[in-house]
This record gives sequence, C-alpha cells and structure tokens, in this order.
Amino acid sequence: MALIKWTPFLEPFEEMDKFFEDAHATLAKGFAPAVDIYETKEDVVVEMPLSGIDPKDVEISVENDVLTLKGETKKESEVDEKNYYRQEIRAGSFFRSVALPSRVVADKAEAEAVDGLLKITLPKAAEAKAKTVKIKTDKK
Repeated sequence: MALIKWTPFLEPFEEMDKFFEDAHATLAKGFAPAVDIYETKEDVVVEMPLSGIDPKDVEISVENDVLTLKGETKKESEVDEKNYYRQEIRAGSFFRSVALPSRVVADKAEAEAVDGLLKITLPKAAEAKAKTVKIKTDKK
C-alpha cells in the first residue's frame, strides 16, 4: 500500500483553479478552436479546422509574433432549446491567441481554406532561420 503525502498548502489553490475554470466556462459563451502549429525550414504553419464556419467570418491578425484568430459560428436551426435531448454543436463567437515559435514576417502571411481546414503560412523572419557557422582553425 502506497502512502499519499498530505499537502495542505496546495488544496486551497486547487479549489481556486477549479473556481476560475468553472467561472470562465460559464462567462465565456464562445470557445477556443483547436490549432496545430508546426515549422518548416522557411515557414511557421498554423492549421485550424473550420467545419461549420464560413471562412469570411474568421479574422486573422499577427502582432509581435502572436497569432490571433477571431470569428463567429452561426446556428440557423429553428428548434426550441427546451426540446433538445443533447446539444453539442457549438455556436457563437470564438477567439484563439497563440504565441508563434519563431519570429515571422506578418506582412507576407497567407491563409487558405480547403476542405474545412484553414491553413495559415507565415514566413520566418531572416534572423529566425537557422544559420550555419563554420569554425576556423589555425593548423600549424
């Protein structure tokens, strides 16, 4: 049988974290979409699923190497909310802000939506690209 160490100083903080998570979920009617971020030699690429979202309703901005995605999904059905058995399809505004892993040239960013996937390509800034440095040696 393993012993569980009692940590009285962490319990209040766990309750506080749970309170803020619950409050945030209640107050924020929107949601944060999932994103994938990866790097190539030349670019930082961000992908986000757009299922049910019109690309025209998405705003993309880059400032200080932080990418911000904002938008809104609309639900067009006329069903009274009291008649739902289960309601899992999200509707409303969304917001996502992520720090990019490298410095980028925001003015040259490109975005395209294909088959329900938004792909944002951000070219890396020159100083962020890997540089090879050769070591000089004096052979005698």
